[in-house]
Amino acid sequence: MFNNKPQHYPASLEAIQAASEAIGFSMPSDFQTGALLQTLAASKPKASVLEIGTGTGLATAWLLAGMDATSNLISIDSEASYQTIANECLGQDARLQLVCTDAADWLVKQDHATFDLIFADAWPGKYANLEETLNLLKSGGFYVIDDMLPQPNWPAGHDKKADDLTHYLESRTDVQLVKMAWSTGIMLVVKK
Repeated sequence: MFNNKPQHYPASLEAIQAASEAIGFSMPSDFQTGALLQTLAASKPKASVLEIGTGTGLATAWLLAGMDATSNLISIDSEASYQTIANECLGQDARLQLVCTDAADWLVKQDHATFDLIFADAWPGKYANLEETLNLLKSGGFYVIDDMLPQPNWPAGHDKKADDLTHYLESRTDVQLVKMAWSTGIMLVVKK
């Protein structure tokens, strides 16, 4: 049957969800977003993947589920209590490196790193430090952002920021993109 339900769920998903609910974490990645990330990760063998905004590790689990054994994932978050859950549920995976630091500082310091897939699910890498983030993307690499459709937790005026980001990315000549009005609103960008 053709529907929006993901085909394969990561094994650690239930544990991460339960732990997230226990601490009142209210910013989880949508399952449709996760399924897309899993599929995109599967398209890049031997990939270097960057996640900006680990949260409790929900999207991290989807990315790992799509990656092959020779890929690696760096996931950054500044909130240690969130990353603790990700570490407890996913930390045994040798492909994963959890970095607890300010993502904006981390992005500015990257001189030579490049990535096949970047999922920006935090302010840095999306609304701030966008140039530094896109500079880390390999040619043919995917840059993915979600929550581009109005969300209940958006502060006043955030819709303008999302519109401005969309218009800016559309104006770039070094990328190809598609805006998907499903899930929470996904923008999939490919660097030419």
